[in-house]
Amino acid sequence: MKVLAIDDQQLVLLPLQKRLTELGYQVKIETDGQKGLDSYDSFNPDLVIVDINMPGLSGLEIVKYIRIAKKSETPIMVLSGDNKDETITEGFDLGINDYMKKPLSLNEISARVKRLIGAPVVENTVAASNVMIQDRCVGVVIPCYNEEERLLSDEFLSYIDKYTGYHLCFVNDGSKDKTLEVLNNLQKGREDFITVYDCEKNGGKAEAVRLGMLHMAEKEDLDYIGFLDADLSTDLADFDDLVKTIETSDFKIVSGSRISRMGADITKESARKIISLTINFIIRKILRMDFKDTQCGAKIFSKDVIQIAFGKKFVTQWIFDVEIFKRMSIHFGLKKAKSMLCEQPLKRWIHADGSKLSMKDSVKIIFQLAQIAWVYRGKKKPAITKSTKLEVVQ
Repeated sequence: MKVLAIDDQQLVLLPLQKRLTELGYQVKIETDGQKGLDSYDSFNPDLVIVDINMPGLSGLEIVKYIRIAKKSETPIMVLSGDNKDETITEGFDLGINDYMKKPLSLNEISARVKRLIGAPVVENTVAASNVMIQDRCVGVVIPCYNEEERLLSDEFLSYIDKYTGYHLCFVNDGSKDKTLEVLNNLQKGREDFITVYDCEKNGGKAEAVRLGMLHMAEKEDLDYIGFLDADLSTDLADFDDLVKTIETSDFKIVSGSRISRMGADITKESARKIISLTINFIIRKILRMDFKDTQCGAKIFSKDVIQIAFGKKFVTQWIFDVEIFKRMSIHFGLKKAKSMLCEQPLKRWIHADGSKLSMKDSVKIIFQLAQIAWVYRGKKKPAITKSTKLEVVQ
């Protein structure tokens, strides 16, 4: 029994294809609507699963082609994040058989497929899946410098196997140990979900993150892109909470915050904590924003501000986060920038042994802050043009 699945986001299609193939179905996937129509004609599927909102040819246009142009009764299931009543109604008026709203589990999708077209002649026995098909696709940049011993490979792999819609980009920042070898091994067999970006020379965390963010921004199927520390001092579950906030709001940047509060597991070295408080006070004065913690290594960005935040090289190596917020306030104006930024407390943050930022480096940050204040002094918001205008729903 053959299934054709059409969705512009490959990160949605791949786990779906894997699951249905395990169950014994023959599955073909397409990320382009027109190619989907061509495959329908050549593949002759028993079932079509299609997304609604796709660039070029929409899912409803594909339904019209099958039902009206081809006069076919091939069962059609819609798998979409579009929850508008008028869209769902139009779909059923055109003759779809089922409408599935993302996010939902692979178990439910599989059950609905069986209900519509039955099980394969030789149905494979497969354990239940706890994987969820998400409505958004996220790129995560992880800068790595000499992480051979510290990289928590199993945790990264376990996460992308369980949670769909994530593509990890590990940036090797000119490591002198076997980090690149470890990353290449991590990527093997998961090339659709893991990218390794290799910088031959060590350029520092700021440049590693910047290059990784710009590289991931070239991927058309990603909705949001963020970065995370390789030591997972902020864990992936907390990072997913940041993603949930940005996808359900008008914020353009959601930044993790290591604020100590009841119910949260936040640990810092005492001396480091004192320096952090001093640095944060200075940062608030420079940014003119009431940030509690700009330096947390977990942030998620809407794709349309990546070029603004990361287009130019940073002045500093460690406190590029401050430069990001400064660039946003210069580009959009301070008032509008404040409405676009969200600081979200983390449930967990643990200082990891072997952190590259020493106490000596912490002291140097004071001088780097003065450098930022000097470089960005007097810069004004540029004139708004059609190419730079960005509307934000208040």
